[in-house]
Amino acid sequence: MPLSIQIEEKPKLSNPVLIEGLPGIGFVANIVALHLIHELKAKRFARILSASFQDLAVTTETGEPRSPINELYYYKSRGGGRDLIIWYGNTQALTTFGQYELCG
Repeated sequence: MPLSIQIEEKPKLSNPVLIEGLPGIGFVANIVALHLIHELKAKRFARILSASFQDLAVTTETGEPRSPINELYYYKSRGGGRDLIIWYGNTQALTTFGQYELCG
């Protein structure tokens, strides 16, 4: 499966800043991105699927398997500031090619 971006919505954003929250050392960026999504009530507007992601599923608190995901969320700033795009995922691309492919 090649890289696939499933766009659910095309929000009109004002000079957005991208915050990338994929897992890494200590999962710090991943945890911060998830916190921002919840606190700001950011809305998901796209999903990214790639053959370069891990094949295994991640187990949730309820024991349900969940496939590897990468999702894009947006938050529209109040008061005329810059909007946010938050890239959250539970996996990164496992190959150098996959990483370059995600960078577009």
